This record gives sequence, structure tokens and C-alpha cells, in this order.
Amino acid sequence: MPKGANVALSALTEQPGAVVAGLSWSSATGDGDADVSVILLDENGKVRHDGDFYFYNQPAAKDGSVQLLGKTPTPDGSEDRIGLDLTAVAPDVARIVVAASRYGGARFGDLADLRLTLSDGSGEALLGFSIPDAGAETAFIFGELYRRDAEWKFRAVGQGYDSGLAGLATDFGIAVVDDEEEGEEAAAEATADGAGAGADAGGSSAGPGTAPAGSGGPGTGGGSVTATVVGAAVAGAGVAGAGVAGAGVAGAAVTGTGTAVAGAAVVGAAVAVPGVPDAPLVPAQAGPAGSPAPARPRAVRTAKKKITVPRAAKKSLAENESWRPARLFPLPHTKSDREREARATSVLLAVMAEVPEFGRRLTAGFGAPAGRMQTFTEVALPHGESPRRPDGVIRVERAGKLWTALVETKTNGNPLKDEQVQDYMDIAARRGYEAVITLSNDVALEGSPLVTVKLDGRRKHKVGLWHLSWAEVAQHAQLLIRHEGVGDAAHAWLLQELLHYLHHENSGCHGFQNMGPAWVPVRTGIETETLSAGDPRAAEVVESWERLVRQLCLRLGGELGQKALPVQRARRGGDPEARRAEAADTLCAEGRLSAEIRVDGSPGILGLTADLRTGKLRTSMDVPAPEGGYPLTAAKRLVRILAEAPADLHVETLVEANNGPRGTLERLRPEPGDLLPRDGAPITGFRLSLFKGMGGARGNTESGFIRSVGESVDRFYTTVVVHLAQLQRRSRA
Repeated sequence: MPKGANVALSALTEQPGAVVAGLSWSSATGDGDADVSVILLDENGKVRHDGDFYFYNQPAAKDGSVQLLGKTPTPDGSEDRIGLDLTAVAPDVARIVVAASRYGGARFGDLADLRLTLSDGSGEALLGFSIPDAGAETAFIFGELYRRDAEWKFRAVGQGYDSGLAGLATDFGIAVVDDEEEGEEAAAEATADGAGAGADAGGSSAGPGTAPAGSGGPGTGGGSVTATVVGAAVAGAGVAGAGVAGAGVAGAAVTGTGTAVAGAAVVGAAVAVPGVPDAPLVPAQAGPAGSPAPARPRAVRTAKKKITVPRAAKKSLAENESWRPARLFPLPHTKSDREREARATSVLLAVMAEVPEFGRRLTAGFGAPAGRMQTFTEVALPHGESPRRPDGVIRVERAGKLWTALVETKTNGNPLKDEQVQDYMDIAARRGYEAVITLSNDVALEGSPLVTVKLDGRRKHKVGLWHLSWAEVAQHAQLLIRHEGVGDAAHAWLLQELLHYLHHENSGCHGFQNMGPAWVPVRTGIETETLSAGDPRAAEVVESWERLVRQLCLRLGGELGQKALPVQRARRGGDPEARRAEAADTLCAEGRLSAEIRVDGSPGILGLTADLRTGKLRTSMDVPAPEGGYPLTAAKRLVRILAEAPADLHVETLVEANNGPRGTLERLRPEPGDLLPRDGAPITGFRLSLFKGMGGARGNTESGFIRSVGESVDRFYTTVVVHLAQLQRRSRA
């Protein structure tokens, strides 16, 4: 679509009620990223309340109309997806704005291939809109959906802002408070000294001078509040050092006793923004007695939240370690593949139905609406002369309409079967079901389908074919109970039991765990220098390596609570098969497998190299040298920050023309000056690397290649990257 064009969704699909918007971009350096947001507007072009703003701190609407689905890997990077259930949107919402923003002075002009894609519930693309002329903008409205004559239409907008998310949000009646955690703590301490702790409407403590979102406080009408009145003269009565929780609400004011009075005005009050302790106090607008306070934009905090749940286990009451706690999902020592698949399917589907946050998280990306979910196992469905029995069925009801998906499950190394999935696709199409979901230990790759099915183009009803790996299931469970939280303690316990089940050695749900039959011949061919370019076995190994890297990203993301994605240096739109063929030729010539992983919040890109000639694994990260200051000071600071890093950590100085001095941390600790180039060349950064012996077996055994790669990444991240993050925070300070 060209910029400014519009189209009715009903002209593109027979099911315009649910769509998925995908925002994508690429970066030459691989570290470009942006945060997506969705804003619901009324007929006046303003938000109705702060709940109309969806972003990383508020990723989903309670009514299911909006759901930020997170990033999905693509051949050349990733795509940030947003699920929109237009049938659930409130009738007084006239427009839905889809936008993205960057932080820290980063511009959209530094990214390439800015694009919005709109797809239907089955995953079929309906339209695309590209933005080729981005420059200094730090926020962009990609597009909007709007009501016209009782139907929804899409408009390609492409409007940029050089004032970032704050400027974009302010246009729609939202005041953005982008404070850091340190600023919040400082403001809280300052407010507590002069004002005391605030309380919400129910009398519970809500923190110094702040009312919780949605609670309002006396006379607030349920709006969220972020302002604090400090040392104010209220309604003519001087109240020295009085701090009032919930002040600044339109139509309410505060008397000398600290109670909110509807219709009164705050006279001469000074408003301090939490998180900005050094900001000057701004006098509030005075008005005649009884007049409503002037309307202010809704205030929304955009500082990213980091919610952690303590992982320390409660003290055991067992007499000794031989006592095993009772588990909700027991795992016998021996079990056939069929029994293992049936048990795994039943366990997963039961938890999905009982924990709404988890069930919704797994199915939202497949076009499922937010609603009442029920799950079933071993359902017999007619198909020709004999019925078919899919492993499971997921059914979601919303507003009297049903969404149904058939589930086919595999555990251990068992592959999905084309004919089985084809039967389920045919059954789903005939019965009007919306999706078929395959679930196995394999990880899906773009351009390399796990199953091959034929779709009858003559059928009007489209069925989406989706895949989940057991590693993805575990990641979503980890994110919910360790970082984002769930609404019920029993739900958290159910997810913990599910994770225990998935991680048990007898569950068969361990994720990608076999490099394939080509691994040993390729490794041997590299060692003996008999592997030639164009060997198809090398391409198989490259594909397995890519699956392993994506699984590493899933595990890192779940454990850290941050987005972790493989970096693709190729431009978007390239052929994934051609890219893998090129990587296979490199493997034959150089004997190395390489990958890069970007983790949000990390100081750099995590590099991973498996050298099949030397049998060594290398994990590394490049960190830039601090701007300004003396080179020796930078070297000493780096060595000091890495005081607890492993002694065998290799440190290499980076200069513009070539690489500079290098050595192990053990040797450099007493003499950091050895990192300085002898010719005085300016230092651009440092490369930190750890080396480990590579496992040879193709499986996930103790001596296997997959296990050694995971251990190598874990060691580097826990012993090196955590210290580099401290250096990054100090540099910013």
C-alpha cells in the first residue's frame, strides 16, 4: 500500500474480526530494536483513559481486544506482532493506532526495511506497507484501523515524531513519565521525608505519594494518579510539609485535612513528578472555588518494569534427601512413546485451560480470541472409513462464537508425520475449525517446514497450520511465573509443576536434542579435510545448528525475562535456503559454525563459534571503549569490573586497522597497561572470549555437542556478561 491509502478489511478477508499486525525492521549491525505500542482513541482522537495505551508494561487488554504477542524470528531478523480482536473493541473506540518507538537517542533512520504487515487469523498476509524515508524520527505511527459505516478499515499512515514516544503519546492525551528506577527510589525517599506514605481508597499503603493504577483514591473516580502534592497551600489553608496521595485528579481537590473534595480547586499547589527529583516545582493552575480543575493528559510510566519472583525454595520438612515430594504430574521411570505423548498432551492442555494467562499466551499468536477455554484429549473425528483421533482439541468461546484447533503432539525425537497432519488439516477445513497446531521437540525455521501439506485452494474456509516447540512452552511458563507474574498463587503453582514435568528426563519434552545423522560424517569430513563444498550433509548440519541457536534464545529469554533473538546479517527478503547454502559452503571451507545472539539489556551481541577442526567452542562479546578519558584508565576500569570473571577469560584490544594486544585476565590483572597498543593507536573497544572443549556426540548426552554449547553460553553469560552490564550502567551514569 502507498502512504495515505486505505482499504476495508472486509474486501481482503471473509473473517475481518481478528487480525494480526506485524511490525518489522532490519539493522546492519544487528542491534537495532524498537518497542511497539497500540493506542485506542475515541471520536475526538483522544484516549478515554490510561488503559487505552498498550505497551511493554501493559501488553494486553482485559477484554482481549489487544494483545502484544512479542517478537517472532524471521529469516532476516524478527517481527513484532500485535493481535487485534476487533469484535471485542468497545463501541466508543473509533480508531486503533499502531506505533513503535526507540530509546536512548536512537533513530528510525538507523534501521532499514521498516514495514507493517496485516494478516488474518490463519496467518495469511492481507496487506503490507513500507516506510522507506525514515530519518531522525524516534517514533513512528505505522498505521491505524478505524471504523467507517459499521466496518473496520486500515489506513497506511507512516507519520514520524522526533520527540519519541512522549511526543506521540501527548498528541493523544497521554503524559509519558519516562523515569528510571533510581529516580523513582530517590523521589520516593524525598516524598516520604516530607509527606509520609500514601494510601489507596481501601486504606492499604500505595507507596509515598502515589495512588495505584486504577484505584484512584477518595473522589478520583478510578483514574490512575502519579502526581504528588508537596508543601502545598491547599484551599487557602497552609499545610506545612503535607504530602497527599492521589492529588492532581481532575474535578477533585484536597482540603487541609488531606481528603479529596469533588468540585473543589487546588490553589497554589506545587506538583512534583515522581522519578524526576531535580525537576522544578510547577504551580498548579488556580481557579475559582467550585470550578473543575483543568484537564491534564493521562500520566503513564514507561520505565520498563522488572518483576521478579523469589526462586529460593522453602525449607524442606523431609527427614533426608531420599524423601521425594509428591508431584501433581508424576513421571514413571519407563514409558512407551505413545503413553508419553498422551501424558504430555493432557498435562499441557489441562494447565492451559486452568491458567488463563498461560492458555491465552500460547494461542493468541494463532488467531485465537480471548475467551473461555476448554481443552480435550483423544477426540474421535470422522474421516473416511475410519475416524481420526488427534492428540488434543482446544476450543475457545467468545460472544457465542467458537474457535477450534486440533493438536498433534510428538515427544522425544519422534518426527511429525505429513499424512497425519494432512488428515487433520482436511478434517478442520470440512468442520469449519480454525487451526491445526503441531507440538514437538523440533524448532520451526523459516523456509524449512517440519511437515508438507497440500491446501485445497477451492475451499473458502482457511485453516492455519502452526507449530510450537516444547522449548517455547517452557519459555512462556518461565516468563509468567519468574518475571511477569500471574494473578493467582494456585496458577503459579500449576505452572511450576508443569515446568518440573517438562524438565524431567522422562517427560520426553526437552526441546531440540539431536544434530541429526549428518553430524558425525560432516565432523569427520572436516577433521580429515575430505568434505567438499556443495555436500548436502553440510546444509543439514547448518539447519540443525540454526535450530539449536533458536532454542538457546528461547531458554535465555525465559531465564532472563528479556527478549533473546538470533542476529541475521542478511537483508530482509532474502532466500533462507540460499543463505543456508552459503553457510554450508563456509562450513566446508573453514570448518566453523557461527551465530550471534542479541539479548535485551546486554551490553553487546553474544557471539558463538564452534570450530570443528580444533574441537573448541568460543563465546565472545565486543564492548566499546568509554568515550573520553585516558586509554589506561579504560583498561584499568575494565579489569576492575571483571574482578570476579574467570581467570581464563581472553581479553583482546580492538583498534580501527587491526586487532591489538591480547591476553588472559589472569595475566592482565596485575598489568592492565599491557592492553594498550604500543603504537598509540586509538582503542575502539575490547573483545572478551571464553573457550571450551566441544562435545562430539550428536545428541544431548553429557558428551554431546548440544549439551556443551548450552554449558558454554551459560558460563559466559553468568560469569562475564553480568559484570559487563555493571560497566554499561556505570558508563551511562
